[in-house]
Amino acid sequence: MSTWMKTTLTGLLLALAANPVLAEKDRAGKVIAGWVERVTVLDIRDTPIKAKLDSGANTSSIHAIDVKEFERDGNDWVRFKFVDKDGDTKEMERPLVRGVKIKDLDGGADRRPVIELDMCFDGRVHTTQFTLSDRGEFNYRILLGRRFLGGVAVIDSSATYLTKEHCREVEQED
Repeated sequence: MSTWMKTTLTGLLLALAANPVLAEKDRAGKVIAGWVERVTVLDIRDTPIKAKLDSGANTSSIHAIDVKEFERDGNDWVRFKFVDKDGDTKEMERPLVRGVKIKDLDGGADRRPVIELDMCFDGRVHTTQFTLSDRGEFNYRILLGRRFLGGVAVIDSSATYLTKEHCREVEQED
């Protein structure tokens, strides 16, 4: 093989090899996740809950009923109940982070409170914001939106359960 052919072939192979590297650079630090994953919301329970990953939603959402806003020490707080698919209920109180307007199908809008919760996703603990919404009629009690996914995951819409459902840091504390 001539030197010219070797040089050309080497250049071609390097160019082909560079494309996946560039693609990985764009996703640096992000995990590939399925459209449904198991997550553990640390303050709710220590077993995983199925969550739908939704790039169409801006803010993540968690099932909440009996939502009541109140004031504590001059700050806005929210009290609510999370009910899992088995009917187990956990009552919680959290500081109100903000409120959001969510447009409904009828053209109206609902105001929903937003709180922060710690959640285990792919083996790491993340603090993320959730709107409180009655998701009792939906298949998934948790929806993870773009604010969370943007820095954490890329969705493979043809797959489910690609990530780790437990966190090492949490297991070490127990």
